Amino acid sequence: MDDPKKNEANRAHLAYENSKFLNSPDGRPLRILAEYAEPLARFRHERVQDTVVFFGSARFHSRSDAEEELTLLDRPGGMAPAPEEEQRKVRRAEMSVQMARYYEDARRLAYLLTQWSMSIPSRRRRFVVTTGGGPGIMEAANRGAREAGGETIGLNIKLPFEQMPNPYISPALNFEFHYFFMRKLWFAYMSKALVVFPGGFGTLDELFEVLTLAQTDKLAKKIIVLIYGEEYWRKVVNLEALADAGTISSDS
Repeated sequence: MDDPKKNEANRAHLAYENSKFLNSPDGRPLRILAEYAEPLARFRHERVQDTVVFFGSARFHSRSDAEEELTLLDRPGGMAPAPEEEQRKVRRAEMSVQMARYYEDARRLAYLLTQWSMSIPSRRRRFVVTTGGGPGIMEAANRGAREAGGETIGLNIKLPFEQMPNPYISPALNFEFHYFFMRKLWFAYMSKALVVFPGGFGTLDELFEVLTLAQTDKLAKKIIVLIYGEEYWRKVVNLEALADAGTISSDS
């Protein structure tokens, strides 16, 4: 007579319970699909219809934090650093105070947007503030939305140096992605508008990705792109020069 316990021990694993396979190169298509299907299920459960995405630097601080850092440098304790190093730190802290206005602007804009969206008669959540989930402008936008009493989304990315989610993301809408391209898909998939604050390489990448999709008619709907901070962006990007050279159309 067969031993039931022995037969149970010899039973093969179901494919979707085989973690070694799922984490192998052969399991990559399933991991990619999971980063589409799992967020979609959560968005449906949380009744999110559409979003407004905020991009910008992860390095900006709130005005109070930036001013506190500058104050501490003006009154150093213990062994003072070398004069040149001290000067560099002070210059960076002074610039941080200047750039803090963008943190506060993003926070205020997200607050007003969320306050307005909550007044729209709808069974679903409209124009939900969405960010990359990290610090800086991302934190500011999530923070403003939560201060207005609304839900807010964070689409974080798993990195070697660990970009941790900021504390203002709604717990049910806090995501972490492995694949950059799946994260970008969710930035665009439900977005009605994109607000681009001053930032670096990541912000430029995200901005031009959406502009390229729009120019090549790869978006199912029109996404409004608002580039915020004219003084900064005119120094960094010259879109008029691209149009003058004929490399983009003037109505791009």
